[in-house]
Amino acid sequence: MSAESTEHAISAEFEDDRDDAQEAVLDGSQDSSKGAEAGAGKSVTASRLEEEGDVAADYLEELLDIADIDGDIDIEVRNGRTYISIVAEEESAGLEGLVGRDGEVLEALQELTRLAVLSATENRSRLVLDINGYRAERAGDLQKIAEDAAAAVKESGEAVALAPMSAYERKIVHDAVADLGLVSESEGEGADRHIVVSAD
Repeated sequence: MSAESTEHAISAEFEDDRDDAQEAVLDGSQDSSKGAEAGAGKSVTASRLEEEGDVAADYLEELLDIADIDGDIDIEVRNGRTYISIVAEEESAGLEGLVGRDGEVLEALQELTRLAVLSATENRSRLVLDINGYRAERAGDLQKIAEDAAAAVKESGEAVALAPMSAYERKIVHDAVADLGLVSESEGEGADRHIVVSAD
């Protein structure tokens, strides 16, 4: 792959991430986001997802070896997306370091893994990387954040702006807010992109 095509693909990769967060809210329609997700799942074959899972696992295994960090890598394909988990039987400071503060290192490592898949397959990946169950635990926190914001909106009638989050986390909050019967929109650019919850 040429440097120019790689640069173009990387740019498209970040556009795809922004789309993840916007799926649920650009037109205020939760159903359209689910349709987009389902459509994405149909357009990507299971064999391609398995291939990107294998490439990602090889990349991450090599990284763990270089860093001398113990961890088992699990691959799961569901809903048109590859999910990679790194777990350790015993508590590992090394794996915690790969999560970082507020998951910042995890997000960066996920992007590097997606780029490794892109380099090997010339296909953009929407894989999700989790380490030691951080994302599952964080999902519970995000649900609580959505519930607190919804309660504040219902009590005051005023819109509530949340702290900046990654595209993946914004998608979780958008879904939670929609389930609570309120509306959410993504605002801001780059690292400042955040969700605003309102009654309509």
